[in-house]
Amino acid sequence: MATQDGCIFCKIANHVIESDYVYEDELVVAFRDMSPMAPTHVLVVPKEHYDNIVDSVPADTLAAMAHAVDQVTRAEGIRESGFRTIANTGKDAGQTVMHLHWHVLGGETLPMALA
Repeated sequence: MATQDGCIFCKIANHVIESDYVYEDELVVAFRDMSPMAPTHVLVVPKEHYDNIVDSVPADTLAAMAHAVDQVTRAEGIRESGFRTIANTGKDAGQTVMHLHWHVLGGETLPMALA
């Protein structure tokens, strides 16, 4: 599995650093954000390292990430009320950890400016 030394999300995704996991399969993990911006704020992260969504991510990994979003929203009870999925790409967009990840936010009415 391709990981990057020093990448905190590689370490969390592969259980080198433990977290509050919500979902896991062979390709991805989902865990609670340490600085939540909504009552539900979960990060969906591939176990292999990709810098962002335009980093030649295999289709099966993207499909696993989408499946994880479905599972998280069901488990967290936000599927029916609504949720937001955000992928920040690059520093100008607010990406602070350069490992592909999707934010899943919900549990309240979200402001339009939340990103």
